[in-house]
Amino acid sequence: MVRQRIANPRFGGSIPPAASVLALLAGTALLFTAVSLSAAQGPPDIETLRAPRGPFDASIPLPESVLGHYPGQDFQLADWPTIQRYLEALERSSDRIVLEEIGRSAEGQPLLIALISSAENIANREHYRGIAERLARVGDLNDETARSLAAEGKAIVWIDSGLHATEVAHGQHAPELAYLLVAGESAEMQRMRDDTIVVLMPNMNPDGLNIVADWYRSNLGTPFETARLPVLYQKYVGHDNNRDWYMVTQPETRAVSAQLYDRWYPQIVYNHHQTAPFPARMFVPPFDDPANPNIPPLVLRGIERVGNAISTRLETEGKSGVVSRVGFTAWWNGGMRTVPYFHNMIGILTETALYRYATPRFYAPDELPSEFRDGTPAGESSMKYPMPWPGGWWRLRDPIEYMLTASLATVDVGSRYREDFLLNIYRMGRDSIERGNQGSPYGWLIPPEQHDGSSATELVNVLMRGGLEVHITDTAIDLEGRNYPIGTYFVPAAQAFRGYAFDLLEPQHYPDRRLFPDGPPDPPYDMAGWTLPFQMGVDVHRLETPAELDLEPLDQPVAAFGEMSGEGNTYLLDPRDNRSAMLVNRLLESGETVYRVDAPVPVTGETLPPGAFLVANSSGLAARLAELVNETAADVIAVEQRVRGQGWEIEAPRVGLYEPWTASMDAGWTRYVLEQYGFPYTVIRDADVRKGGLGAKFDAIVLPSASARALVEGHRVGQMPVQYTGGLGDRGVAALRDFARGGGTIVALDAAADVALDDLGANAADGLAGLSQEEFFCPGSLLRIEVDNTHPLAYGMPTDATAFFVRSRAFVVPEASEAIDAPTVVARYASSDLLESGWILGDEHLQGLGAVMEVPYGDGRVVLLGFRTHFRAQPHETFKLFFNSLWHAAAARSTLP
Repeated sequence: MVRQRIANPRFGGSIPPAASVLALLAGTALLFTAVSLSAAQGPPDIETLRAPRGPFDASIPLPESVLGHYPGQDFQLADWPTIQRYLEALERSSDRIVLEEIGRSAEGQPLLIALISSAENIANREHYRGIAERLARVGDLNDETARSLAAEGKAIVWIDSGLHATEVAHGQHAPELAYLLVAGESAEMQRMRDDTIVVLMPNMNPDGLNIVADWYRSNLGTPFETARLPVLYQKYVGHDNNRDWYMVTQPETRAVSAQLYDRWYPQIVYNHHQTAPFPARMFVPPFDDPANPNIPPLVLRGIERVGNAISTRLETEGKSGVVSRVGFTAWWNGGMRTVPYFHNMIGILTETALYRYATPRFYAPDELPSEFRDGTPAGESSMKYPMPWPGGWWRLRDPIEYMLTASLATVDVGSRYREDFLLNIYRMGRDSIERGNQGSPYGWLIPPEQHDGSSATELVNVLMRGGLEVHITDTAIDLEGRNYPIGTYFVPAAQAFRGYAFDLLEPQHYPDRRLFPDGPPDPPYDMAGWTLPFQMGVDVHRLETPAELDLEPLDQPVAAFGEMSGEGNTYLLDPRDNRSAMLVNRLLESGETVYRVDAPVPVTGETLPPGAFLVANSSGLAARLAELVNETAADVIAVEQRVRGQGWEIEAPRVGLYEPWTASMDAGWTRYVLEQYGFPYTVIRDADVRKGGLGAKFDAIVLPSASARALVEGHRVGQMPVQYTGGLGDRGVAALRDFARGGGTIVALDAAADVALDDLGANAADGLAGLSQEEFFCPGSLLRIEVDNTHPLAYGMPTDATAFFVRSRAFVVPEASEAIDAPTVVARYASSDLLESGWILGDEHLQGLGAVMEVPYGDGRVVLLGFRTHFRAQPHETFKLFFNSLWHAAAARSTLP
């Protein structure tokens, strides 16, 4: 195989020859060992691999007829436009497949699903889709009608690829799977087409596939052939595109969620991944404990049934190295395969072994560990790992073969147990409705009037994007000692997806799990708690008694509307409402003068808290504000009296967002949130910071949450093309120091505080230093914080709020601090009742410590945000702490006009 290197402007074009030499000297010999050994064993014969799955319809085009190579060929990655062209050719050749565009990606690529079944089923697909919906939603069905529909219906099996783009095999397996399902003429394949409708999403992240394919091609044949990707493989969130499935912020997530929970209602959802616990070749369910109590037992049993079918088929075909019940659990809600659990769907995750891209790798037996991380033997048979992998070659086609077997096993089990799966999704929905009718609670009431006026609507829309039924009251009501106005939202517990509502609206109580008795904690997979009302600052009330409510169902997400109220030519905006940020930033962008009032401001019927925005009157301002109210849905209050006193004049902050070449997801999420709320920013890289002179360009520099090593040292020379190595380095740290001393503001998010404390020498200390995990551990939970909302960094915040703490930071004021230079604690972790949702060990070590701190630094400041205030764009309540940090960087003390 001749490998051709392709220069790519996305990553800076050609690799400098000096960098190649440095990389070779730095120890990339393993890559070349793998490549040279590959010549000793030729690539697999594709016809031999396909033959056991045949015969095939010869009129159907083979993948290689369009791709130019067979899927999984050594050193070859097909990009999304090429795969799309093959799928279109497949559609033209057969009436067993139909392509549908369901949306567009973050960078404008088409998001496609391929519906594959028998020609008759495809012609009647809307009928069978309707059956799936009726069974999933239950409605007025009874058991007899449900059995009849299950007998008539077709199992809907969802299979997707490409979510995590550097896990290249599943994206390459999709065109081969489509070919097998469409062209296969075996009795088994015909039965599967007759009994199922496969909803194949060939790539959930086409942007990422193109980025990865470009990167691999640009480095092919160089010492960096297997180098890690230096940028995110999704515009904003990278790997976190599999952490967005209950918040549903990204266009890809929204498009897929609409198909799953509002259109196709598949009984089985199979989400391919490629990070198997080494040395296993594939992780296959069942999962490890703990199991989330809101997941129906029939889902857990269904996971076992499908997982066992996959494992059995793999081992029947001689594919060794399948492991189960190691590492992955069924607790967390938020992943592509986990959110379906709470919709009564069987979510399947497999993790197949990965080397790097399309480069082969040989594993000698003595390279394999003797056991997995949990102690399971890796070299002998066990219940978790019955058929150990002995080592050997691992080419891209090998994981594709495992994935094809697993995908076909999933369709096969869907075919064989079609009626069971259809009837069980009805049974789970029916039982959920019955439990909701029994109370505890009967539902959840969400008043429209909240601390943040936008928060109720935001929460309701999140719930509806996840397929939940939400209603709105037509009249004011008195319930359980409370008055609820017209427009109160109601989420009934008596609905088919009750478990999903319960899991998002109620606290999580993660069990205290240890690696061994009295030992260190056994960390959860991803998060331990995520309760949305806490994160978003929404007051949600459980309805504990049955009530007759005058309700109107919502059939689409709620559109927000702003209001311009009052009379006069003094204009105010509420600092508590996140939507105010959008309008204020638009005003600043157009050159209007905006102040923040540092005292409470009485207005008609209420008092605005400190930090209210005051817009200086100018010609045409009233008409301009009216336009912006319609565009941003923010409220503006006009008053006749002049607001007197002191405040801050703010300008549009010049924000530099430092983004390292380590593909920072926190930087990506930060870009996303800044854009959503209209903050202008400039991405700055290592070289930009090292040049210095930052004060002439920026008021604030944001350091995303990442380890100090990742930020300061970055990639080592030899690991990557030289332009992506070195991190901030000493020159970058010195430039940041000069920037802050000269009057700039450094905003350090979570882990980046370590750089501020250790490298910049900010006058604060790590309050958790020296504690072991046995003494303190909080892996991803919601904690209560106490906030001084009279401080400009906390304007608009409630005094009692929630922080998303993910192994985060806490601060103390050094004892030797002089009063003039002493840090100001803006928010503290609560001194009691700290945990709201999730799991914490040793909470006494965190109680009362600083969560948000402003630290003087020369003529400037360092703002330490000890937790990620906009983590995954979820905790809307604490967005304001970040926004205020930016506005305050460009604010000057002023007398109000």
